Amino acid sequence: MRKVWLTVIVGVGLGLSFLALLVVGTFSAAAGLAGNAGAVTLAKGTVPAVYQPIILKWGNLCPALNPALLAAQLYQESGWDAGAQSPAQAQGIAQFIPGTWATHGVDGNGDGTADVWNPEDAIPSAASYDCQLASYVKNVPGNNTDNMLASYNAGAYAVIRAGGVPPYAETQNYVRTIRTLEKSFAAPVGAVAPSQQAAAAIYYAQQQLGKPYLWGGEGKAAQGGLFDCSGLTQASYNSVGIALPRVANDQWNAGPHPSRAELLPGDLVFFAYDLNDPRSIHHVGIYVGGGYMIDAPHTGAVIRFDPIDSPDYIGATRVTQAGAQALPTSAV
Repeated sequence: MRKVWLTVIVGVGLGLSFLALLVVGTFSAAAGLAGNAGAVTLAKGTVPAVYQPIILKWGNLCPALNPALLAAQLYQESGWDAGAQSPAQAQGIAQFIPGTWATHGVDGNGDGTADVWNPEDAIPSAASYDCQLASYVKNVPGNNTDNMLASYNAGAYAVIRAGGVPPYAETQNYVRTIRTLEKSFAAPVGAVAPSQQAAAAIYYAQQQLGKPYLWGGEGKAAQGGLFDCSGLTQASYNSVGIALPRVANDQWNAGPHPSRAELLPGDLVFFAYDLNDPRSIHHVGIYVGGGYMIDAPHTGAVIRFDPIDSPDYIGATRVTQAGAQALPTSAV
């Protein structure tokens, strides 16, 4: 688990006062946040660094696509696993089935071979295929990006015949999921909307202060009501009706990513071994304001307040109901 940078020991009464001051102060400061408009690009730390240049290059291949959308699609398909293979024989990071790859696979890295298992080919192929689909349905009513994604799932003919996203639950959910995940991968333009459930999630976490850390703990009765880091954040948001994945690096994509200056109480804050690779996230806490979080640090420690500013801080996520629901169950 992560290194302990500072131990903050508080009594119950002092802890409640400290928390209240942090929360009120941080929400007040957040009222002055302002943002600048700009093109869609990737939020820091959302894409493994090895794939980031390819996604930034090919994500702008056509107007219906952008890097965050392409990243969301790849994450949904494989969770960044270049060796993924589904029961339906979908292969590689972009999950092409052999027949589709045979007609749409491209040699993205120029080595003379289009290899479905090589992300340098598979990612450009996914972008190229998306843009071909967008061109097929460019005259169909509705949003061209939504129609492109629907074509990816159900086929362009189904979209043309339906005059837009067809009335298939699977296809409608696919479009909704990718568009929601897109917000998690996109660098925010302007201030990120505050969470409506943050205060209640913090209240739940606050009630766990002082409990011993338990590796694998989810707060179950059989575990004595104890938690590890991601078990605590999962339970805190479950208390307000938002179901998060079990492990920290899956929780990372449960919403947009505010900058350090834009943090608000209730944001999840994450720590990683490699700040260029979200797959290396190893710790998570729930931000309470003033540079502090409530977290379950490691074996031998108790749930407590800790500072978030440390060398392994990778960023934060503002959890949303839609963001949590969009996360693939097979994500990394």
